[in-house]
Amino acid sequence: MPRTTAVRTAALTATATIALSPLLGLWAAGPALAHGAPIDPDSRVHGCSPDGGAPARSAACRAAVAANGGPFTAWDNLRVPNVNGRDRQTIPDGQLCSGGLPAYRGLDLARADWPSTRLTPGGTLRMSYVSTIPHTGTFRLYLTKRGYDPSRPLTWSDLPARPFAEVRDPALTDGAYRITAKLPTDRTGRQVLYTIWQNSSTPDTYYSCSDVVFPEAAPSSAAPSPATPSPAASASAAGGTRERPSAGPSGTAASTAAVASAGADVGAGSPPARAAGTASTPVAKATGAGSKSSAPLVAGGAAAVLVLTGGAALVLRLRRR
Repeated sequence: MPRTTAVRTAALTATATIALSPLLGLWAAGPALAHGAPIDPDSRVHGCSPDGGAPARSAACRAAVAANGGPFTAWDNLRVPNVNGRDRQTIPDGQLCSGGLPAYRGLDLARADWPSTRLTPGGTLRMSYVSTIPHTGTFRLYLTKRGYDPSRPLTWSDLPARPFAEVRDPALTDGAYRITAKLPTDRTGRQVLYTIWQNSSTPDTYYSCSDVVFPEAAPSSAAPSPATPSPAASASAAGGTRERPSAGPSGTAASTAAVASAGADVGAGSPPARAAGTASTPVAKATGAGSKSSAPLVAGGAAAVLVLTGGAALVLRLRRR
């Protein structure tokens, strides 16, 4: 090859390289731009990455990076090719958060202190799944079952057989897929939101774990108040077992029942001692003003006794004469 031709060829090659270098850079970065992960609720891989902010400084993330042997710089690249929907056959138990990839093994640590997002049972989940290049595919969202133990490695048996939400080909808006779904109503405490994104435009499937926390169930308030007699106690009192009446309307009702019982006993010819015993001190207090009205009756009874006694004495004197 003549020297002139060689120089021209070299010059053209250099010029083409300079002109195409931006395109070559995009081609090299293309696969990375095609990836993604949830950032709300934040996934472990993103939260513990150098882009994760405050969560990355948590104890759980520091332990994950240490176990991983390096930072999660490629937080958007947690993908496994050629799964084709065979997730449970492909990803081993205990490695669901890493997708079974050694480069992400630190995400599988069984801990109860992963940075988490608070959710409401039965509420609306609004997920933001970051991706910079549109891809077709299906998102499947799972929530760990009731009784999930975060101190044990996550296994497929911790997840229901069917996802609680499945979204196909959502639109990419402002660099993220926006997924809206209704959450189950019966979860409490710490759970894992497990997201599977199976691409249909590439052979890849993406996996991610987002730690979430639901409010604990409120304690039951069905137990009766100590100051309120239970129906069994009321029935027992009506049957003859004496219960000390409590203050307030319930105590007044019990006292009224005791008065009625006492009146029935006296009317049936019960001994005075039993009638007097039934009219206990609480009953007298409950009747209030009625106890004051008994004084005129006592006085009237005494006057009648005097009249009868005086009349008897007068009859005896007349007979003697």
